[in-house]
Formats: sequence, structure tokens, C-alpha cells
Amino acid sequence: MKVGTDGVLLGAWAPIGDKVNSILDIGAGTGVIALMMAQRSSDVEVIDALEIDDKSYEQAVDNFEASDWGDRLFCYHASFQEFFQEIDDTYDLLITNPPFYTEDYKSTNRSRNTARFETALPFKDLFIGAVKLLTENGNLAIIIPHKQEENITAIAKDVGLYPEKIMRVKGNPDSKIKRSLLFFGFNKIEYEIEELIIENSRHHYTQEYIELTKDFYL
Repeated sequence: MKVGTDGVLLGAWAPIGDKVNSILDIGAGTGVIALMMAQRSSDVEVIDALEIDDKSYEQAVDNFEASDWGDRLFCYHASFQEFFQEIDDTYDLLITNPPFYTEDYKSTNRSRNTARFETALPFKDLFIGAVKLLTENGNLAIIIPHKQEENITAIAKDVGLYPEKIMRVKGNPDSKIKRSLLFFGFNKIEYEIEELIIENSRHHYTQEYIELTKDFYL
């Protein structure tokens, strides 16, 4: 699968605090976000990933082994539901670019469906599992369609997770907000809301987008 803008945005934006020693990338695909976490955080000892699709899992393992951070990266081959019910480990940071296409249409490619449709990982399951897997002061970083922001925030609130930071993303100055990046924690606080515009015009990127992602694009 291609490296998408959503994954790059989330991997570049997600806050990594000084006390973060363990990270889990949920639904890792080919491992891009986990690799970005490793590149950004030399002090983080454990960076795990979780992927259910066979071919994506194999590619993620290959990519981890080929990287400069292979000693800190590990990928589990399981569904998130299986993982959080069976494992006792906890993490300081969970990060996920989840499957969120809930429309009726699905492609004939099963791997692509699993990666792109919310039926593979319902948001309610995601947040229930997150509460079990997070350390006491842990956080969850996620990217979603902006139109689902209110719904997702409500689901999170039901399990005791609250926004600490939000960034809303527009493709260009004249377009509607397309994505929301949300950073959840267990504490109710006054959170900041930022806005990012990706392009001023086609293939002419804003300085803000360049600054955010410059360490990852060739």
C-alpha cells in the first residue's frame, strides 16, 4: 500500500513527551508511523506495532529490519481486539491511523478493505482497548475524518478519555476541513485547537506543512 498523507501527518504531529518510554502503533500497515516514531524518539525503548493483514504484517517486519531502528521495533500479527484482551503490557503512547471508511461500497481487494473500513476495527473497540493498554498518564493519538470528530470525541468521553490537543487539516485555503488529528488523555483540560493547510495551490505546499513533515520526505 502507498504511503498516505494521513499517516505522515499523524506520525509527524503526534506529541512524544519526555516521559514516553513505550509506543504502540495500532493497525501499522507497512509500518510507516512506527518507523516515524522511532526516527523522532531515540530515547523511547519500546516501539511495538500491531497488524492483522498477512502481507502488510510481512512488509512491516521487513521494513523494520531494514531500518536503522530495528532493535527497538517489533510487530505483532493479530487483531487489536485479540491483542488488548490477551496482553498485559501497557504503553505511554498509542497511535493509530484507523480504518474509517464506513460507506457501503467496498473494493474487491480484501487487504484494502481491512485497512480502510471501520468494520474491521469499530471505534468503540478502539477506545475500550486503549483504556486497558494505556499507562496511568498515557495518551492516544489518532487521525479521523473531520465530520466524525464530534462522534469520536463522545465515544472517547464514554470510556474516560478527553481531548488534550486537536489539529484540523484543510487541503488548501478554500477547501473544507478534511481531517482531525486528536490527542486524548485521561485528564479533562482546556485543550488547544490548531489548523493546518497542506497546499496553497496544487503541489505548492505551505510552509507550515513543510516544517511539520520535512524530516520525513526526500
